[in-house]
Amino acid sequence: MTEKPWQGRFSEKTDRAVEAFTASIDIDRRLFPYDIEGSIAHCRMLAHTGIIGEEEADKLVEGLGRILRELERGEFPFDDGLEDIHMHIEARLVQLVGPVAQKLHTARSRNDQVALDTRLYLRAETGRVIASLATLRRELVKLATAHLDTPMPGYTHLQRAQPVLLAHHLMAYYEMFTRDAERCRDSLKRTNVLPLGSAALAGTTYPIDRLYTAGLLSFPQVSANSLDAVADRDFVIEFLATASIGMVHLSRLAEELILWSSAEFRFVELPDAFATGSSIMPQKKNPDVPELVRGKTGRVFGDLMALLTMMKGLPMTYNRDMQEDKRALFDAVDTFKECLDITARMLPRLHFGRERMRLAVEGGFLNATDLADYLVTRGMPFRQAHGCAGRAVGFALAQGRELHQLTLEELRGCSPLIEKEIYSFLTPAAMIDRRNSLGGTATDQVRQAIARAEAALADEAGSRDP
Repeated sequence: MTEKPWQGRFSEKTDRAVEAFTASIDIDRRLFPYDIEGSIAHCRMLAHTGIIGEEEADKLVEGLGRILRELERGEFPFDDGLEDIHMHIEARLVQLVGPVAQKLHTARSRNDQVALDTRLYLRAETGRVIASLATLRRELVKLATAHLDTPMPGYTHLQRAQPVLLAHHLMAYYEMFTRDAERCRDSLKRTNVLPLGSAALAGTTYPIDRLYTAGLLSFPQVSANSLDAVADRDFVIEFLATASIGMVHLSRLAEELILWSSAEFRFVELPDAFATGSSIMPQKKNPDVPELVRGKTGRVFGDLMALLTMMKGLPMTYNRDMQEDKRALFDAVDTFKECLDITARMLPRLHFGRERMRLAVEGGFLNATDLADYLVTRGMPFRQAHGCAGRAVGFALAQGRELHQLTLEELRGCSPLIEKEIYSFLTPAAMIDRRNSLGGTATDQVRQAIARAEAALADEAGSRDP
C-alpha cells in the first residue's frame, strides 16, 4: 500500500474501500497539464524568493516536464493507492528526481492547488467554448445571407402570426449565441483570479510572491482572501449557468428543426449524414442529432443543480464534498462543446423548403394586422381598425377564402375607407418590407443586421490573433 503524505498522524493504514471511495483520479487525471503548469510556476516562484535554490528548481522543472511527456504519451504509471492527480505527480517526481521533490509542496496545499488547476482548466475551456460559439454564429450568418429572399411564417403560441424572412429568424439565434459568448467572456473575469498562495486556508508563513506567480500564469488578479480563495467555486457555477443558458438556445433551435422537418411542416430537410432511420419502418428519417441536443440539455441543467446543491450547505473553507465539482464541470464542458460543434457542422447542410414556406405565408390570415394598419393610415383608431379587420377575417373564414382573395366590395363591407390599393398592402413582400423599424424583419434591416454581425465576428477573430 502506498505511503500517504499525511500518514505521520495516523496509526492505521487507509482501508482499501476508503481508498476506492475517496479516489478521484479517474476524474481529475485530465487536469494534469494544468497541475504541472501550476507546479512549474510555483517552483519558479519558490526559487525567485529564495525559498529553494535555483539548481533545485531547475531539477524540479525538468522532472515535471518529463512527467508531462509521460502523461501526454500515455506512459505514466498510475497507482491505485494514490487518490488524485496531484499525489500521482508528486509521487512520480520523487521517483524521478529524489528527495528534492518533497520541497515542491512548500507554501502550498492541495486546497489552493486544486483551485488553481480548476481555474486554469476552465479558463482554457471557456476560450474553446467562445471559439465554438463564434463558428456557430458564423454559420448562422452565412445561412441568413443565403435566405434574404425567403419568407416564412413567424409564430406566436406556435400559431402563424406575421410573415418574416427566414434570414431574420436565423439571425435571432445569432443574437442568442452572441449573448452566450458575451456571458462566457464576462465569466472569465471571475475565473481569471490566482488562488495559489492561500495554502490550506490561512495563507502561508513563507515569503512567497503571489504577484510573481500570477505573472507567470497570466492571471490579471490575485485572490484577496485566503479563506474565500479555497472555498470558492462560484466561477464554476457561473460557467455552468452560462452553459445551461447556451444549451437552452441550442435546444430551442433543435426543437424547431425537429418540428420543421416533420411532414406536417416540411420547412427543412436534414442531411442524411445527420439523421438515422428506423429498425422497423423503412420510410423513416429521424432527426436524431437535434433530438440528442435537446436531450443533452437536461444533463447540463443537472450538472448546474448538482453543484448548486453541493455548495449551498458547506461551511468555510474547503470540504471534501468539493471533490465532486469536477465531475459536473467536465461533463457540462464536454456536452456543451459537443452540442455546439455538431450543430455548427449540421447547419450548412440543411435544405430549406422555400416553396413550402412561401405557401405557408400566403395562408392563415397573416395579413390581418396589415389590414388594420392600412385602416389606421386612413384615419381609423387602431382599436377600431383591429375590430374591423377581425370581422373581415370572420367573413373570409365563412367563405373559405383568405383576406386578399375577397373582392373590394366585400372588404368595403368591413369599412368604406378601404380602397383598391389595399391589395398592395397584403402581399408577403410588402408586409415584410414595411416592417422597417430598427431590428425588424424588413430586408434592409436584416441586411444591416448581417453586416453588423459579420463585422463583429471579424473583430472577434482579429482579437484572437497573436
